Parts: sequence; structure tokens; C-alpha cells
Amino acid sequence: MADFDPNQFVEGQRQDWNRVSSAWEKWDAWFDVGFESCNRHLVDRARLGPGHHVLDLGSGTGYPGIPAAQRVGPKGHVTGIDLAEEMLEVARRKAEKLGLKQITFRQSDVASLSFEAGRFDAVTSRFCLMFLPRLDKTLREVHRVLKPGGAVAAAVWAAREKNPYITIPMGVLREYIEIPPVDPAVPGIFYLERPGDLLGRMKAAGFTELREEEIPIEGVFSSGREYLDCLKEMAAPLQGLFEKVPREKRTEVEEKMVQGAERFRRGGEVRIPGVALAVSGIKSL
Repeated sequence: MADFDPNQFVEGQRQDWNRVSSAWEKWDAWFDVGFESCNRHLVDRARLGPGHHVLDLGSGTGYPGIPAAQRVGPKGHVTGIDLAEEMLEVARRKAEKLGLKQITFRQSDVASLSFEAGRFDAVTSRFCLMFLPRLDKTLREVHRVLKPGGAVAAAVWAAREKNPYITIPMGVLREYIEIPPVDPAVPGIFYLERPGDLLGRMKAAGFTELREEEIPIEGVFSSGREYLDCLKEMAAPLQGLFEKVPREKRTEVEEKMVQGAERFRRGGEVRIPGVALAVSGIKSL
């Protein structure tokens, strides 16, 4: 980890997610179905109700910020922040289409939250925290901006063996290119996969009544080819690895990935299981 530069890492994340924003908008209907259980769980565990004020970290194209806005209603408000302005533009269009005036989005690094102490009733975050090089600082900031008694609910990816949606391509790519071993100290997709890891860090930040739960997720596609198309267009962390595959081998690599997905065919659909790890807690009174 000697060469790890947190600032450079954050800038790389911003560029990566901006680059794939149009693909996330294109495949948005898939997210409505595939991640609905996770969104609902976070909104429930954050104890959201009418009139609440909510901060959503790493909103991206609006999840779970938009479901949170629907829960708090017109007398409440959701503030969604994310590094990638182009992802937030997608979220703004979705919120406007749904007529949600009680949600706003702003471009910001979540490491330092520019809000006064005790401003929010709840904080939510979905698939963001595992990419943060200053995670402990962010969690302390979350604790600071919450009202006493306020709730936090966050989801990250659970163990890789439970998430073939992500591991199918990695397994194939390792046959064709050299992939450096994962440094457990460097943020990434499975940075917080170990049970108790995020929970322990939330405890250290001052949260109590902590609860860790696994949430089933399912990617539903018409075919293994559709799965691959979705993955290639949307998965910013994987795109650089795809590019390293020799051109003469790319068709072969893609076919193996399609076959890997087709193993999960159930009748007329390919249903690839996954698991999120959700941790919730409160700021003590």
C-alpha cells in the first residue's frame, strides 16, 4: 500500500463513474428490479417516516435516495451527494420525472460533510462505503451530522463467493491477463465483505444498537449475452481489465462469460444471485 494515493484514487473514482453514467441510465429498469429489496431494506432500517430529513451518501443515479424521498413525502427532504456529477444528472432527471421536489443532489466528496451537526434524522448509503479511502473519517462525519437518536443504514457487497454477478467475469479474466492480488487495505468492491468489519468501524465511530444482515439480490436477464452487455457498459471497476485482454482473445473471453451466466438460467430467464451486507445503527440520545 506504499504507493496508494487517496486523492488520486478518489479522482479516478470520479472519472470512472462519470464515464459510465449513460449506461447506468440505460439499464435503470434493471436496477429497479434487481436492487429493490436492498433499497427497501435500507429505507426501513433507517426508520424513515413522513417529514424526515435524510442524507444519502454516494447517491449515484438516485438509489436509495429516490425511494427515501418517496417515503419521507413532501414535508421531508433528502439530500443526495456523490463524486460523479454526471451520475447525479441522471438522478435529477429521474426525480423530476417522478415529480419529487423533496430531493436535491449535490456533487461532493463524502469524506468531509459540509453540514452542521445534528442536521439529519437519518443517513443512508448503498454500495458506496467500500470505495472510500477515508472511511473512518466519513463514519465520524455521519455520526456528527445525525440528530441524537438518528439512524444510519448502509449496504456494501458481501463475500465474493456469494456474488457470482461480479465474480463470473473476474474468474474468466484471470485466465487471460495478470490481475494483481487484492490488497485488503485498499478500497474496492469487496473491501468490506468480511462480516463484522463495517459493523466494527461503525461502532468505533460511536454508533450503537448495531445490526448486520445479509440481503439477497438477484440480477434478472433475458440471456447471458444481455448480462455481459450490461456488465461491460456499467461496471466501471472492471472496464480497465477488459481493455487489457488481447484483441484476438476478446470474443473467446466474452463467450466464456456468457456461458458462466447461463449456468444460472431458470426457464426463460437468467437469474444471477447476489448478496449485500447491510449494517444499521443509531446515534445515541
